[in-house]
Amino acid sequence: MDKHTALLIIDMINPLSFEHGADIYPQTRDITENILALKNTMKQKGCPILYVNDNYGKWKSDFNQLVYDIKTSNDLGSSIAARLEPSDDDYSIIKPKFSGFFDTPLHLLLEHLGVHTLVLTGIVGNMCVQFTANDAYTLEYELCIPADAIASFTQKDTDVALHHFENILKADTRLCRDWITD
Repeated sequence: MDKHTALLIIDMINPLSFEHGADIYPQTRDITENILALKNTMKQKGCPILYVNDNYGKWKSDFNQLVYDIKTSNDLGSSIAARLEPSDDDYSIIKPKFSGFFDTPLHLLLEHLGVHTLVLTGIVGNMCVQFTANDAYTLEYELCIPADAIASFTQKDTDVALHHFENILKADTRLCRDWITD
């Protein structure tokens, strides 16, 4: 890892108040510490940290207000949002659809930062993480997607996504501890 590698934290600032939010909560809670450890390690190495987050249909979204609203709510995801709260020097991109690249300035920001390798983490592994990974691959980024830093509604869904990441997108899916010790 170097300054040309960025960590993307996808949709972890999330109320989990959607239809299957309670189903994904245990897995989301379980990956939170891995993402936080990865974030701290990468930040120490000078890597940019980017929160790529859904706007939840709020078209006048302000990311800092979104974080505050979720972490101070009674929603299921409030403790996760509080635990993973962005630092002042982290970047944020609000996305309107599944991919972090679709109709956002993410690619422009990554070019500006000189990033060529992305470490993708977050939820939902076989939806937003996968759509973002597909677009990143198309844009010729190298991909790292730690297997223990993504969550889907079921382990089978995560396993299918990981198979896609490894075999189609040629992503490195080693566990977070392997990235932290690199």
